[in-house]
Amino acid sequence: MHVFEEILGIPAHPLLVHAAVVFVPLQIVAALAYALVPFVRRYIAWFVAGIAVIAPITVFTAKLSGDAFRARKIRIGAASDELLASIDQHSSFGLRTLYASLVLSVLMLLILFVQTRSLRGVDSAVEAETSTPAKGSMALGIILTVAVLGAGATAGYFVFKTGDSGAKMVWTGS
Repeated sequence: MHVFEEILGIPAHPLLVHAAVVFVPLQIVAALAYALVPFVRRYIAWFVAGIAVIAPITVFTAKLSGDAFRARKIRIGAASDELLASIDQHSSFGLRTLYASLVLSVLMLLILFVQTRSLRGVDSAVEAETSTPAKGSMALGIILTVAVLGAGATAGYFVFKTGDSGAKMVWTGS
């Protein structure tokens, strides 16, 4: 038996996929909030770091459990060619979700590092919110913010497409 096939006798994929469905949108919201709303940064920095690690792990476990689910369908002879094609398309979206979540995580950690580093030497939170960053760090901050917006939109698109294709398989049987 594959470790990602079942949890307490229940197929693991439907259970694990819900973690990705929750954590990837949280990752996107946290990334956008951190990148676009400077006054919340000091309140959510640890959350941003944590969700940047957790979200891709949930997508990865959902992917592994989906691969185990597919293998089981083949092993027991319960997968038509049409169903396998749908599963493969769903799996492709899931893999893209994983990549998008990983890219977003790297960008989140980079923007967190850049923003935290640019605030070193600032004595108070009020001064931090009103101080002007150096031109180089400001340009890097803008580039990272734009990259976070793009990666967040991409992750959102693929988490939607993955969920939509999975839901269609469940509800239509193909």
